[in-house]
Amino acid sequence: MPTSNPRHPRFPIPGGNEIRARGWRQEALLRLLENVLSVGEDPDNLVVYAALGKAARNWASHDAIVHALKTMDEDQTLIIQSGKPIGLVKTHAKAPLVIMANCNIVGQWAKAEVFYELERKGLICWGGLTAGAWQYIGSQGVIQGTYEIFMRIAENRFDGDLAGRFVLTAGLGGMGGAQPLAGRMAGAAILCVDIDPERAAMRKEIGYLEEIAPDLDAALEMIAAAVREKRATSIGLVGNAADIYPEIARRGITPDIVTDQTSAHDLVYGYVPKAYSLEQVREMRKSNPAELMAASRASIVDHVRAMLAFQERGAEVFDNGNLIRTHAKDGGVENAFDIRIFTEAYLRPLFARAIGPFRWMAQSGDPEDIRKIDDRLLQMFPDNRIVTNWIQLARRHVPFEGLPSRIAWLGHGERTELALAVNDMVQKGELAGPITFSRDHLDAGAMAHPNIMTERMQDGSDAIADWPILDAMLLCSSMADLVVVHSGGGGYAGYMTSAGVTVVADGTAAGSERLSHALTNDTALGVMRYADAGYEESRDEIARRSIGYIDLA
Repeated sequence: MPTSNPRHPRFPIPGGNEIRARGWRQEALLRLLENVLSVGEDPDNLVVYAALGKAARNWASHDAIVHALKTMDEDQTLIIQSGKPIGLVKTHAKAPLVIMANCNIVGQWAKAEVFYELERKGLICWGGLTAGAWQYIGSQGVIQGTYEIFMRIAENRFDGDLAGRFVLTAGLGGMGGAQPLAGRMAGAAILCVDIDPERAAMRKEIGYLEEIAPDLDAALEMIAAAVREKRATSIGLVGNAADIYPEIARRGITPDIVTDQTSAHDLVYGYVPKAYSLEQVREMRKSNPAELMAASRASIVDHVRAMLAFQERGAEVFDNGNLIRTHAKDGGVENAFDIRIFTEAYLRPLFARAIGPFRWMAQSGDPEDIRKIDDRLLQMFPDNRIVTNWIQLARRHVPFEGLPSRIAWLGHGERTELALAVNDMVQKGELAGPITFSRDHLDAGAMAHPNIMTERMQDGSDAIADWPILDAMLLCSSMADLVVVHSGGGGYAGYMTSAGVTVVADGTAAGSERLSHALTNDTALGVMRYADAGYEESRDEIARRSIGYIDLA
Protein backbone atom coordinates (compact mmCIF):
# COMPACT_ATOMS: atom_id res chain seq x y z
CA MET A 1 0.00 0.00 0.00
CA PRO A 2 1.16 3.58 -0.56
CA THR A 3 2.56 5.34 2.50
CA SER A 4 1.82 8.85 3.73
CA ASN A 5 4.05 11.65 2.53
CA PRO A 6 4.73 14.43 5.05
CA ARG A 7 6.18 16.65 2.35
CA HIS A 8 3.22 16.40 -0.04
CA PRO A 9 0.26 14.79 1.78
CA ARG A 10 -1.79 14.72 -1.42
CA PHE A 11 0.87 12.58 -3.16
CA PRO A 12 1.56 9.37 -1.21
CA ILE A 13 4.74 7.38 -1.70
CA PRO A 14 3.97 4.23 -3.72
CA GLY A 15 4.81 0.72 -2.57
CA GLY A 16 3.41 -2.60 -1.42
CA ASN A 17 2.57 -5.90 -3.05
CA GLU A 18 -0.88 -5.06 -4.41
CA ILE A 19 -0.76 -4.22 -8.10
CA ARG A 20 -3.41 -2.27 -9.98
CA ALA A 21 -2.10 -2.88 -13.50
CA ARG A 22 -2.16 -6.09 -15.52
CA GLY A 23 1.46 -6.90 -14.82
CA TRP A 24 4.46 -5.77 -12.79
CA ARG A 25 6.10 -4.07 -15.76
CA GLN A 26 3.14 -1.71 -16.17
CA GLU A 27 2.72 -1.34 -12.40
CA ALA A 28 6.37 -0.41 -11.98
CA LEU A 29 6.15 2.42 -14.53
CA LEU A 30 2.95 3.65 -12.87
CA ARG A 31 4.74 3.74 -9.53
CA LEU A 32 7.61 5.68 -11.02
CA LEU A 33 5.18 8.33 -12.25
CA GLU A 34 3.63 8.48 -8.79
CA ASN A 35 7.07 8.61 -7.22
CA VAL A 36 8.36 11.66 -9.10
CA LEU A 37 5.30 13.58 -7.95
CA SER A 38 5.73 12.40 -4.36
CA VAL A 39 9.25 13.92 -4.29
CA GLY A 40 8.61 16.82 -6.69
CA GLU A 41 9.04 20.55 -6.13
CA ASP A 42 5.48 21.53 -7.07
CA PRO A 43 3.45 18.38 -7.69
CA ASP A 44 0.13 20.25 -7.66
CA ASN A 45 1.28 21.69 -10.99
CA LEU A 46 3.01 18.45 -12.05
CA VAL A 47 6.44 20.12 -11.67
CA VAL A 48 9.16 17.76 -10.48
CA TYR A 49 12.13 20.15 -10.52
CA ALA A 50 13.84 23.11 -12.26
CA ALA A 51 10.81 25.42 -12.42
CA LEU A 52 9.06 23.69 -15.34
CA GLY A 53 10.35 20.09 -15.48
CA LYS A 54 7.02 18.25 -15.57
CA ALA A 55 5.89 14.65 -15.20
CA ALA A 56 2.97 15.20 -17.59
CA ARG A 57 1.66 18.07 -19.67
CA ASN A 58 -1.51 18.67 -17.66
CA TRP A 59 -3.79 16.80 -15.28
CA ALA A 60 -5.98 15.41 -18.05
CA SER A 61 -2.86 13.94 -19.65
CA HIS A 62 -1.66 12.59 -16.32
CA ASP A 63 -4.97 10.86 -15.65
CA ALA A 64 -5.04 9.36 -19.14
CA ILE A 65 -1.49 8.04 -18.70
CA VAL A 66 -2.46 6.44 -15.39
CA HIS A 67 -5.52 4.82 -16.96
CA ALA A 68 -3.47 3.47 -19.87
CA LEU A 69 -0.80 2.00 -17.59
CA LYS A 70 -3.46 0.30 -15.48
CA THR A 71 -5.36 -1.23 -18.40
CA MET A 72 -2.76 -1.93 -21.09
CA ASP A 73 -1.52 -5.41 -21.90
CA GLU A 74 2.12 -6.42 -22.04
CA ASP A 75 2.04 -6.55 -25.84
CA GLN A 76 1.02 -2.90 -26.18
CA THR A 77 3.05 0.32 -26.30
CA LEU A 78 1.90 3.68 -24.94
CA ILE A 79 3.04 6.68 -27.03
CA ILE A 80 3.57 9.98 -25.16
CA GLN A 81 4.32 13.32 -26.87
CA SER A 82 5.56 16.09 -24.56
CA GLY A 83 3.75 14.71 -21.56
CA LYS A 84 0.52 13.94 -23.41
CA PRO A 85 -0.55 10.36 -24.21
CA ILE A 86 -1.26 10.04 -27.93
CA GLY A 87 -2.07 6.41 -28.48
CA LEU A 88 -1.89 2.82 -27.30
CA VAL A 89 -0.80 0.48 -30.08
CA LYS A 90 -0.37 -3.26 -30.44
CA THR A 91 3.29 -4.26 -30.60
CA HIS A 92 4.64 -7.39 -28.88
CA ALA A 93 5.74 -8.51 -25.41
CA LYS A 94 9.39 -7.63 -26.07
CA ALA A 95 8.66 -4.07 -27.20
CA PRO A 96 8.88 -1.07 -24.87
CA LEU A 97 5.74 -0.45 -22.83
CA VAL A 98 6.21 3.33 -23.09
CA ILE A 99 7.98 5.47 -25.65
CA MET A 100 8.01 9.24 -25.27
CA ALA A 101 9.47 12.35 -26.84
CA ASN A 102 9.49 15.60 -24.87
CA CYS A 103 10.22 19.19 -25.94
CA ASN A 104 11.86 18.41 -29.28
CA ILE A 105 11.60 21.54 -31.44
CA VAL A 106 12.90 21.85 -35.00
CA GLY A 107 16.28 23.59 -35.07
CA GLN A 108 15.44 27.02 -36.50
CA TRP A 109 12.56 27.36 -34.05
CA ALA A 110 14.34 25.89 -31.01
CA LYS A 111 14.39 29.10 -29.01
CA ALA A 112 13.17 29.96 -25.52
CA GLU A 113 10.52 32.37 -26.82
CA VAL A 114 9.06 29.69 -29.09
CA PHE A 115 9.00 27.18 -26.25
CA TYR A 116 7.20 29.61 -23.93
CA GLU A 117 4.58 30.33 -26.59
CA LEU A 118 4.02 26.63 -27.30
CA GLU A 119 3.88 25.91 -23.59
CA ARG A 120 1.30 28.67 -23.04
CA LYS A 121 -0.81 27.13 -25.81
CA GLY A 122 -0.63 23.75 -24.09
CA LEU A 123 1.17 22.12 -27.02
CA ILE A 124 4.40 21.12 -25.32
CA CYS A 125 6.04 20.61 -21.96
CA TRP A 126 9.63 20.33 -20.83
CA GLY A 127 10.56 16.96 -19.42
CA GLY A 128 13.78 18.13 -17.83
CA LEU A 129 15.96 15.06 -17.85
CA THR A 130 14.60 12.49 -15.39
CA ALA A 131 11.44 14.45 -14.48
CA GLY A 132 9.35 13.82 -17.58
CA ALA A 133 10.74 10.29 -17.89
CA TRP A 134 9.60 9.42 -14.31
CA GLN A 135 13.15 8.51 -13.29
CA TYR A 136 13.86 11.18 -10.65
CA ILE A 137 14.66 9.75 -7.19
CA GLY A 138 14.91 12.99 -5.21
CA SER A 139 18.14 14.68 -4.29
CA GLN A 140 20.26 11.52 -4.01
CA GLY A 141 21.18 11.49 -7.68
CA VAL A 142 22.42 15.06 -7.58
CA ILE A 143 24.10 14.52 -4.21
CA GLN A 144 26.10 11.65 -5.63
CA GLY A 145 27.08 13.51 -8.79
CA THR A 146 28.05 16.64 -6.86
CA TYR A 147 30.00 14.59 -4.34
CA GLU A 148 31.85 12.90 -7.21
CA ILE A 149 32.79 16.30 -8.65
CA PHE A 150 34.06 17.54 -5.29
CA MET A 151 36.15 14.40 -4.83
CA ARG A 152 37.68 14.73 -8.30
CA ILE A 153 38.58 18.35 -7.44
CA ALA A 154 40.07 17.15 -4.15
CA GLU A 155 42.25 14.67 -6.05
CA ASN A 156 43.28 17.21 -8.68
CA ARG A 157 43.94 20.25 -6.49
CA PHE A 158 43.97 19.46 -2.79
CA ASP A 159 45.86 16.19 -2.26
CA GLY A 160 42.62 14.23 -2.06
CA ASP A 161 41.23 16.09 0.96
CA LEU A 162 38.77 19.00 1.26
CA ALA A 163 39.09 19.36 5.04
CA GLY A 164 39.65 23.03 5.78
CA ARG A 165 38.47 24.13 2.32
CA PHE A 166 35.79 26.76 1.66
CA VAL A 167 33.21 26.01 -1.03
CA LEU A 168 30.92 28.82 -2.21
CA THR A 169 27.81 28.01 -4.20
CA ALA A 170 24.20 29.06 -4.71
CA GLY A 171 20.85 27.43 -5.34
CA LEU A 172 18.85 25.27 -2.93
CA GLY A 173 16.09 24.09 -5.28
CA GLY A 174 15.28 20.60 -6.47
CA MET A 175 18.73 20.16 -8.02
CA GLY A 176 20.92 22.67 -6.20
CA GLY A 177 19.61 21.66 -2.79
CA ALA A 178 21.84 18.60 -2.91
CA GLN A 179 25.01 20.71 -2.76
CA PRO A 180 25.27 21.36 1.00
CA LEU A 181 25.06 17.68 1.92
CA ALA A 182 27.45 16.66 -0.87
CA GLY A 183 29.96 19.29 0.23
CA ARG A 184 29.79 18.23 3.85
CA MET A 185 30.13 14.54 2.88
CA ALA A 186 33.27 15.52 0.94
CA GLY A 187 34.69 17.13 4.09
CA ALA A 188 34.39 20.80 3.08
CA ALA A 189 32.91 23.89 4.70
CA ILE A 190 30.23 24.87 2.18
CA LEU A 191 28.22 28.11 2.02
CA CYS A 192 25.01 27.90 -0.04
CA VAL A 193 23.13 31.05 -1.05
CA ASP A 194 19.46 31.09 -2.05
CA ILE A 195 16.93 33.89 -2.47
CA ASP A 196 14.03 31.83 -1.10
CA PRO A 197 13.87 31.48 2.71
CA GLU A 198 11.39 28.60 2.42
CA ARG A 199 13.86 26.56 0.38
CA ALA A 200 16.62 27.19 2.89
CA ALA A 201 14.34 26.23 5.79
CA MET A 202 13.31 23.02 4.05
CA ARG A 203 16.93 22.02 3.41
CA LYS A 204 17.74 22.63 7.08
CA GLU A 205 14.68 20.65 8.17
CA ILE A 206 15.80 17.55 6.26
CA GLY A 207 19.38 17.88 7.46
CA TYR A 208 21.12 19.03 4.28
CA LEU A 209 21.97 22.40 5.85
CA GLU A 210 23.41 22.38 9.36
CA GLU A 211 22.76 26.09 9.96
CA ILE A 212 21.17 29.12 8.30
CA ALA A 213 23.19 32.28 8.92
CA PRO A 214 21.28 35.50 9.71
CA ASP A 215 23.51 37.60 7.44
CA LEU A 216 26.66 37.51 5.35
CA ASP A 217 28.96 38.57 8.19
CA ALA A 218 27.75 35.71 10.36
CA ALA A 219 27.94 33.25 7.47
CA LEU A 220 31.55 34.12 6.73
CA GLU A 221 32.48 33.88 10.42
CA MET A 222 30.88 30.43 10.63
CA ILE A 223 32.74 29.27 7.52
CA ALA A 224 36.05 30.73 8.75
CA ALA A 225 35.72 28.88 12.05
CA ALA A 226 35.01 25.58 10.27
CA VAL A 227 37.97 26.11 7.94
CA ARG A 228 40.31 26.77 10.88
CA GLU A 229 39.08 23.64 12.64
CA LYS A 230 39.06 21.60 9.40
CA ARG A 231 35.48 20.76 10.26
CA ALA A 232 32.95 19.80 7.59
CA THR A 233 29.84 21.94 7.70
CA SER A 234 27.03 23.30 5.52
CA ILE A 235 25.78 26.84 6.02
CA GLY A 236 22.82 28.44 4.27
CA LEU A 237 22.42 32.15 3.57
CA VAL A 238 19.25 33.80 2.29
CA GLY A 239 20.15 36.38 -0.32
CA ASN A 240 20.74 36.92 -4.01
CA ALA A 241 23.93 35.35 -5.33
CA ALA A 242 24.37 38.25 -7.76
CA ASP A 243 24.76 40.48 -4.68
CA ILE A 244 26.55 38.07 -2.38
CA TYR A 245 29.29 36.80 -4.73
CA PRO A 246 30.51 40.30 -5.71
CA GLU A 247 30.43 41.40 -2.06
CA ILE A 248 32.58 38.45 -0.95
CA ALA A 249 34.99 39.26 -3.77
CA ARG A 250 35.03 42.95 -2.77
CA ARG A 251 36.05 41.96 0.74
CA GLY A 252 39.10 40.18 -0.65
CA ILE A 253 37.94 36.72 0.42
CA THR A 254 38.73 33.93 -2.04
CA PRO A 255 36.95 30.59 -1.57
CA ASP A 256 38.81 27.44 -2.52
CA ILE A 257 36.00 26.22 -4.79
CA VAL A 258 33.22 28.26 -6.43
CA THR A 259 30.25 27.14 -8.48
CA ASP A 260 26.52 27.84 -8.83
CA GLN A 261 23.38 25.77 -9.23
CA THR A 262 20.63 28.34 -9.32
CA SER A 263 17.98 27.90 -12.02
CA ALA A 264 19.99 30.15 -14.34
CA HIS A 265 18.94 28.04 -17.32
CA ASP A 266 15.53 29.74 -17.14
CA LEU A 267 15.59 33.55 -17.22
CA VAL A 268 11.85 33.79 -16.56
CA TYR A 269 10.65 30.95 -14.33
CA GLY A 270 13.92 30.08 -12.64
CA TYR A 271 16.54 32.75 -11.97
CA VAL A 272 15.62 35.70 -9.70
CA PRO A 273 17.45 38.93 -10.59
CA LYS A 274 18.88 41.13 -7.87
CA ALA A 275 16.82 44.07 -6.58
CA TYR A 276 13.63 42.10 -7.29
CA SER A 277 11.56 40.38 -4.62
CA LEU A 278 10.13 36.91 -5.15
CA GLU A 279 6.66 38.47 -5.28
CA GLN A 280 7.70 40.93 -7.98
CA VAL A 281 9.23 38.16 -10.05
CA ARG A 282 6.12 35.98 -9.78
CA GLU A 283 4.01 38.86 -11.05
CA MET A 284 6.42 39.77 -13.87
CA ARG A 285 6.40 36.20 -15.15
CA LYS A 286 2.86 36.89 -16.23
CA SER A 287 2.91 40.62 -16.91
CA ASN A 288 6.33 41.33 -18.43
CA PRO A 289 8.49 38.26 -19.11
CA ALA A 290 10.68 40.13 -21.59
CA GLU A 291 11.75 42.68 -18.98
CA LEU A 292 12.32 39.87 -16.48
CA MET A 293 14.57 38.01 -18.93
CA ALA A 294 16.65 41.15 -19.45
CA ALA A 295 16.95 41.77 -15.70
CA SER A 296 17.95 38.16 -15.08
CA ARG A 297 20.62 38.30 -17.76
CA ALA A 298 22.00 41.54 -16.28
CA SER A 299 22.22 39.95 -12.82
CA ILE A 300 23.92 36.88 -14.24
CA VAL A 301 26.56 39.17 -15.75
CA ASP A 302 27.47 40.45 -12.26
CA HIS A 303 27.21 36.94 -10.83
CA VAL A 304 29.62 35.43 -13.38
CA ARG A 305 32.05 38.35 -13.27
CA ALA A 306 32.46 37.68 -9.55
CA MET A 307 33.06 33.98 -10.29
CA LEU A 308 35.73 34.97 -12.82
CA ALA A 309 37.34 37.26 -10.24
CA PHE A 310 37.58 34.35 -7.82
CA GLN A 311 39.10 32.24 -10.58
CA GLU A 312 41.74 34.88 -11.33
CA ARG A 313 42.72 34.79 -7.64
CA GLY A 314 43.28 31.03 -7.76
CA ALA A 315 39.91 29.53 -6.80
CA GLU A 316 38.74 26.33 -8.52
CA VAL A 317 35.68 27.61 -10.38
CA PHE A 318 33.38 25.46 -12.48
CA ASP A 319 30.01 25.58 -14.22
CA ASN A 320 27.63 23.03 -12.72
CA GLY A 321 25.49 22.69 -15.84
CA ASN A 322 22.90 25.45 -15.52
CA LEU A 323 23.95 27.55 -18.55
CA ILE A 324 24.98 30.51 -16.40
CA ARG A 325 28.04 31.08 -18.63
CA THR A 326 25.91 31.07 -21.77
CA HIS A 327 23.61 33.80 -20.49
CA ALA A 328 26.58 35.78 -19.13
CA LYS A 329 28.24 35.72 -22.54
CA ASP A 330 24.98 36.80 -24.17
CA GLY A 331 25.01 39.67 -21.69
CA GLY A 332 28.50 40.78 -22.72
CA VAL A 333 30.93 38.74 -20.59
CA GLU A 334 33.18 37.66 -23.45
CA ASN A 335 35.41 35.44 -21.31
CA ALA A 336 32.54 33.65 -19.50
CA PHE A 337 33.71 30.34 -20.94
CA ASP A 338 37.05 30.67 -19.20
CA ILE A 339 35.07 28.88 -16.49
CA ARG A 340 35.15 25.16 -17.30
CA ILE A 341 32.14 22.88 -17.36
CA PHE A 342 32.23 20.13 -14.72
CA THR A 343 31.96 17.25 -17.18
CA GLU A 344 34.94 18.23 -19.30
CA ALA A 345 36.95 19.40 -16.29
CA TYR A 346 36.53 16.40 -13.98
CA LEU A 347 34.40 13.53 -15.28
CA ARG A 348 35.28 12.92 -18.93
CA PRO A 349 37.74 10.07 -18.24
CA LEU A 350 34.90 8.25 -16.47
CA PHE A 351 32.35 8.89 -19.22
CA ALA A 352 34.86 7.71 -21.82
CA ARG A 353 34.56 4.29 -20.18
CA ALA A 354 30.75 4.66 -19.91
CA ILE A 355 31.05 4.97 -16.14
CA GLY A 356 28.14 7.12 -15.07
CA PRO A 357 25.17 7.60 -12.74
CA PHE A 358 23.26 4.30 -12.66
CA ARG A 359 20.24 3.96 -10.33
CA TRP A 360 17.69 1.49 -9.03
CA MET A 361 14.40 1.83 -7.16
CA ALA A 362 12.61 -0.63 -4.86
CA GLN A 363 9.05 -0.95 -6.11
CA SER A 364 8.01 -2.60 -2.83
CA GLY A 365 8.75 0.59 -0.93
CA ASP A 366 10.82 -1.49 1.50
CA PRO A 367 14.20 0.12 2.39
CA GLU A 368 15.49 -3.36 3.25
CA ASP A 369 15.54 -4.18 -0.47
CA ILE A 370 18.06 -1.38 -1.06
CA ARG A 371 20.15 -2.49 1.90
CA LYS A 372 20.35 -6.02 0.47
CA ILE A 373 21.34 -4.69 -2.96
CA ASP A 374 23.97 -2.47 -1.30
CA ASP A 375 25.43 -5.58 0.32
CA ARG A 376 25.43 -7.48 -2.97
CA LEU A 377 27.06 -4.53 -4.76
CA LEU A 378 29.85 -4.32 -2.19
CA GLN A 379 30.45 -8.06 -2.55
CA MET A 380 30.51 -7.92 -6.35
CA PHE A 381 32.78 -4.89 -6.77
CA PRO A 382 35.07 -4.77 -3.70
CA ASP A 383 37.89 -3.13 -5.69
CA ASN A 384 35.74 -0.35 -7.17
CA ARG A 385 36.77 2.47 -4.85
CA ILE A 386 34.29 5.00 -6.24
CA VAL A 387 31.36 2.65 -5.62
CA THR A 388 32.37 1.19 -2.26
CA ASN A 389 33.17 4.60 -0.79
CA TRP A 390 29.90 6.08 -2.01
CA ILE A 391 27.67 3.23 -0.79
CA GLN A 392 29.12 3.44 2.71
CA LEU A 393 28.68 7.22 2.81
CA ALA A 394 25.18 7.12 1.34
CA ARG A 395 24.03 4.61 3.95
CA ARG A 396 25.09 7.01 6.72
CA HIS A 397 24.12 10.36 5.28
CA VAL A 398 21.59 10.17 2.43
CA PRO A 399 17.92 9.75 3.36
CA PHE A 400 15.53 8.12 0.92
CA GLU A 401 12.94 10.35 -0.73
CA GLY A 402 9.92 8.58 -2.16
CA LEU A 403 10.61 4.99 -3.19
CA PRO A 404 13.80 3.70 -1.55
CA SER A 405 16.50 4.09 -4.19
CA ARG A 406 20.22 4.05 -4.72
CA ILE A 407 22.57 5.54 -7.27
CA ALA A 408 26.16 4.53 -7.98
CA TRP A 409 28.62 5.19 -10.79
CA LEU A 410 28.96 1.91 -12.68
CA GLY A 411 30.26 1.29 -16.18
CA HIS A 412 29.97 -1.07 -19.11
CA GLY A 413 29.35 -4.64 -17.99
CA GLU A 414 29.06 -3.68 -14.33
CA ARG A 415 25.52 -2.35 -14.74
CA THR A 416 24.36 -5.50 -16.48
CA GLU A 417 26.09 -7.75 -13.97
CA LEU A 418 24.40 -6.03 -11.02
CA ALA A 419 20.97 -5.92 -12.66
CA LEU A 420 21.02 -9.62 -13.51
CA ALA A 421 22.05 -10.46 -9.95
CA VAL A 422 19.19 -8.35 -8.62
CA ASN A 423 16.69 -9.93 -11.00
CA ASP A 424 17.81 -13.29 -9.63
CA MET A 425 17.25 -11.99 -6.08
CA VAL A 426 13.70 -10.99 -7.04
CA GLN A 427 13.07 -14.41 -8.58
CA LYS A 428 14.29 -16.18 -5.41
CA GLY A 429 12.12 -14.05 -3.15
CA GLU A 430 15.11 -12.41 -1.46
CA LEU A 431 13.62 -9.00 -2.16
CA ALA A 432 10.11 -7.81 -1.31
CA GLY A 433 9.30 -6.80 -4.87
CA PRO A 434 10.61 -5.89 -8.32
CA ILE A 435 13.39 -3.35 -8.85
CA THR A 436 13.50 -0.79 -11.66
CA PHE A 437 16.85 0.17 -13.18
CA SER A 438 17.50 3.51 -14.82
CA ARG A 439 20.23 6.12 -15.14
CA ASP A 440 20.70 9.83 -15.42
CA HIS A 441 20.36 11.25 -18.93
CA LEU A 442 23.84 12.72 -18.37
CA ASP A 443 25.46 9.51 -19.55
CA ALA A 444 28.10 8.53 -22.08
CA GLY A 445 26.01 7.83 -25.18
CA ALA A 446 22.81 9.47 -23.98
CA MET A 447 23.39 13.22 -24.21
CA ALA A 448 24.55 15.82 -26.71
CA HIS A 449 24.88 19.16 -24.94
CA PRO A 450 27.61 21.47 -26.26
CA ASN A 451 27.60 23.55 -23.06
CA ILE A 452 27.55 20.62 -20.63
CA MET A 453 28.09 16.99 -21.57
CA THR A 454 29.86 17.35 -24.90
CA GLU A 455 31.67 20.65 -24.46
CA ARG A 456 35.14 20.68 -26.04
CA MET A 457 35.00 17.11 -27.31
CA GLN A 458 38.40 16.01 -28.55
CA ASP A 459 37.27 15.78 -32.19
CA GLY A 460 35.02 18.86 -32.17
CA SER A 461 31.79 16.81 -32.28
CA ASP A 462 30.21 18.81 -29.46
CA ALA A 463 26.90 19.64 -31.17
CA ILE A 464 26.18 16.37 -32.99
CA ALA A 465 22.90 14.97 -31.62
CA ASP A 466 22.95 11.67 -33.52
CA TRP A 467 24.22 9.76 -30.50
CA PRO A 468 21.26 10.12 -28.12
CA ILE A 469 18.86 9.48 -30.98
CA LEU A 470 20.78 6.33 -31.90
CA ASP A 471 20.76 5.41 -28.20
CA ALA A 472 16.97 5.66 -27.99
CA MET A 473 16.48 3.56 -31.13
CA LEU A 474 18.98 1.01 -29.86
CA LEU A 475 17.18 0.82 -26.51
CA CYS A 476 13.87 0.17 -28.26
CA SER A 477 15.58 -2.61 -30.24
CA SER A 478 17.05 -3.93 -26.99
CA MET A 479 13.66 -4.45 -25.30
CA ALA A 480 13.81 -1.68 -22.65
CA ASP A 481 10.53 -1.02 -20.83
CA LEU A 482 10.55 2.77 -21.21
CA VAL A 483 12.52 4.82 -23.74
CA VAL A 484 12.50 8.61 -24.05
CA VAL A 485 14.11 11.32 -26.16
CA HIS A 486 14.25 14.79 -24.60
CA SER A 487 15.42 18.17 -25.83
CA GLY A 488 15.72 21.51 -24.07
CA GLY A 489 17.96 21.56 -21.04
CA GLY A 490 18.22 25.31 -20.58
CA GLY A 491 15.98 27.97 -21.98
CA TYR A 492 13.86 24.86 -22.66
CA ALA A 493 14.82 24.62 -26.30
CA GLY A 494 17.78 24.04 -28.51
CA TYR A 495 20.47 23.38 -25.94
CA MET A 496 20.59 19.60 -25.74
CA THR A 497 19.16 16.26 -26.79
CA SER A 498 19.17 13.25 -24.46
CA ALA A 499 17.86 9.71 -24.20
CA GLY A 500 16.52 7.95 -21.11
CA VAL A 501 15.80 4.33 -20.28
CA THR A 502 14.05 2.27 -17.62
CA VAL A 503 14.08 -1.53 -17.35
CA VAL A 504 12.12 -3.57 -14.80
CA ALA A 505 13.77 -6.44 -12.92
CA ASP A 506 10.64 -8.50 -12.22
CA GLY A 507 12.35 -11.80 -11.49
CA THR A 508 11.44 -13.43 -14.80
CA ALA A 509 13.59 -14.89 -17.56
CA ALA A 510 12.15 -12.26 -19.89
CA GLY A 511 13.28 -9.61 -17.40
CA SER A 512 16.82 -10.97 -17.51
CA GLU A 513 16.77 -10.82 -21.29
CA ARG A 514 15.57 -7.20 -21.30
CA LEU A 515 18.12 -6.12 -18.68
CA SER A 516 20.99 -7.87 -20.42
CA HIS A 517 20.34 -6.41 -23.86
CA ALA A 518 19.26 -2.89 -22.87
CA LEU A 519 21.89 -2.14 -20.24
CA THR A 520 24.77 -3.74 -22.13
CA ASN A 521 23.97 -2.05 -25.43
CA ASP A 522 23.36 1.32 -23.77
CA THR A 523 26.84 1.48 -22.27
CA ALA A 524 28.47 -0.14 -25.31
CA LEU A 525 27.19 2.75 -27.43
CA GLY A 526 28.58 5.19 -24.85
CA VAL A 527 32.05 3.70 -25.13
CA MET A 528 31.78 3.76 -28.94
CA ARG A 529 30.74 7.41 -28.89
CA TYR A 530 33.91 8.43 -27.00
CA ALA A 531 36.12 6.07 -28.99
CA ASP A 532 34.79 7.72 -32.15
CA ALA A 533 35.86 11.07 -30.70
CA GLY A 534 39.38 9.76 -30.13
CA TYR A 535 39.51 9.05 -26.38
CA GLU A 536 42.15 6.47 -25.47
CA GLU A 537 40.25 5.38 -22.36
CA SER A 538 37.40 4.25 -24.64
CA ARG A 539 39.72 2.33 -26.93
CA ASP A 540 41.19 0.59 -23.91
CA GLU A 541 37.67 -0.29 -22.72
CA ILE A 542 36.80 -1.68 -26.16
CA ALA A 543 39.86 -3.92 -26.09
CA ARG A 544 39.25 -5.12 -22.53
CA ARG A 545 35.53 -5.73 -22.97
CA SER A 546 35.50 -6.92 -26.61
CA ILE A 547 32.97 -4.25 -27.63
CA GLY A 548 32.04 -4.50 -31.30
CA TYR A 549 33.29 -1.10 -32.36
CA ILE A 550 34.11 -0.64 -36.06
CA ASP A 551 37.35 1.34 -36.01
CA LEU A 552 38.01 3.31 -39.21
CA ALA A 553 40.91 5.27 -37.72
